Amino acid sequence: MNGKNRRADFSGRAMTWLTGGTLAFNLVTVAGLLALLVWHGGGAFWPRPIVLVALTDGTSVMGEVHDREEIPQERGAAPASRIKLKVGNRDLGGAEFRWLDESLIASLTRPPDAVVAERMEWGNLYGFVTATAEDGTLTVKTAGGEEKAVPKGAVVRLVRPNALTLAGKLGVYAARLREFLLDDPRESNTEGGIFPAIFGTVMMVFLMSFAVLPLGVLAALYLREYARQGLMVRIVRIAVNNLAGVPSIVFGVFGLGFFVYTVGGSIDRLFFADQLPAPTFGTGGILWAALTLALLTVPVVIVATEEGLAAVPRGVREGSLALGATKVETIVKVVLPAAAPGILTGMILAMARAAGEVAPLMIVGMVKLAPALPVDGTAPFVHLERKFMHLGFHIFDVGFQSPNVEATKPLVFATALLLIAVVTVVNLAAITLRNRLRRKYTTSAV
Repeated sequence: MNGKNRRADFSGRAMTWLTGGTLAFNLVTVAGLLALLVWHGGGAFWPRPIVLVALTDGTSVMGEVHDREEIPQERGAAPASRIKLKVGNRDLGGAEFRWLDESLIASLTRPPDAVVAERMEWGNLYGFVTATAEDGTLTVKTAGGEEKAVPKGAVVRLVRPNALTLAGKLGVYAARLREFLLDDPRESNTEGGIFPAIFGTVMMVFLMSFAVLPLGVLAALYLREYARQGLMVRIVRIAVNNLAGVPSIVFGVFGLGFFVYTVGGSIDRLFFADQLPAPTFGTGGILWAALTLALLTVPVVIVATEEGLAAVPRGVREGSLALGATKVETIVKVVLPAAAPGILTGMILAMARAAGEVAPLMIVGMVKLAPALPVDGTAPFVHLERKFMHLGFHIFDVGFQSPNVEATKPLVFATALLLIAVVTVVNLAAITLRNRLRRKYTTSAV
């Protein structure tokens, strides 16, 4: 092997190692992110032990240990540390968390009769049950000696974590997870569940898919099968590619102006004039949000569909035409089925992007709390004019706009993990369908 060939061989191996290393780095990064979400999000519902902390000044506090850290010291000073205790009892003490210097702790125990009352309002209440009235009202004595009467209807769950067996802890975990997935939020979205956000996200993605599929496929069909290739078609393709790089908030402003004010306002004047000035369709809603995201993602579908159409062998088209089929019949019965895997690839990318978009939805229908779902038992059963909740915005709201950010941090991880799971399930369904079509139309070479 001469020097030139050796250099080429070395360059090829170096490029192989570079690309392989980059792929491995990306996989490790994604795996690390998922592990972080699973650890913090999945552990958010596990019952933590309750500790009773006696301080050197004679006072006592009770709660759950959430963190421990070293206290910065001057050079030469003895090391010191502190723990972060979730003390709850916001209606009595105000603060949800409290830092305790470990040098001031006289003792730390786990009383088996300590309870945590998960309430409809004011968060957790930690203490000892001292009395139970006939109507179910509980009297709880806190570590500081204060007594609090809690009506039965205000308690979501009463748990004694320190006395639970493994089976009991799993039962509490399952109950909290069920509440998180199936209940409505409460306490400014810091407590309760996120079912309306799950429902709104999934419904919005499917509405967007139904809107973007015909738009993208028809546009790609015209550009590939009917339009005379030339300068104008090249300009259109450049414009489509540029649309994919437009900031999403711009699409949100367009959706507000065109869909909400123009189209929605016209619908109100024609069909809901008796309800004006209160708008019905002339305000943000899940329909306008879906159509806005359809415009946002249509360039992806157009490009993927064109590639799928271009991959269909020319001989397939000519064979169909030679057998007497018209061009429309050839496209509908031969070309489109063969290009379906490529079309579904575009749909998968579009759904993944739409599920994570937040900025444009804040303008055209997404809200912090939607008391009524877009689908219910009231005629006409599907209410596309209603506002909706979204998992992406819920993460932002709970993580950065909540009045109690520290307490809601586990919910941020859990909601982010759930959003990834929802996107994964939707994409897996589309990928499964695409693979079946790919095996069916083996001549498509897609």
